[in-house]
Amino acid sequence: MTQSTPQNSTNLFKTLEKSPAATQVSLEQVMANIPWNSDGLIPAIAQDYQSQQVLMLAWVNACALQQSLTSGKATYYSRSRQALWCKGESSGHVQKIINIALDCDGDALLFTVDQLGPACHTLRPHCFYWNLTSNGAEIV
Repeated sequence: MTQSTPQNSTNLFKTLEKSPAATQVSLEQVMANIPWNSDGLIPAIAQDYQSQQVLMLAWVNACALQQSLTSGKATYYSRSRQALWCKGESSGHVQKIINIALDCDGDALLFTVDQLGPACHTLRPHCFYWNLTSNGAEIV
């Protein structure tokens, strides 16, 4: 494994696009180069590790990401409550982290999880239960 320190740290992900597998950078460097939005957030997609079903989309700030990495449980940032929330803290429908990946631009996360119980607050298996067509939307 190699340690990489790009010359242009303001564009870390672009700099490392053509780097070989096993290239590593510190978590501190990655966190410093994530293009957080004006609220300090990036989107995180949760995907079931077995079925590969996309379960939900939520938002993550630096604290939530760090907590997810250290606790092994998916932690998000609630924009409505303006607070961290560990998925399943009230429902028991915890998401155990299998892997956390960052996309090529560093502006979206993929949480691969072991979902215990339904992922959606509606008690559906996932949050994507509306199918859209040119005529409208239908719950499936």
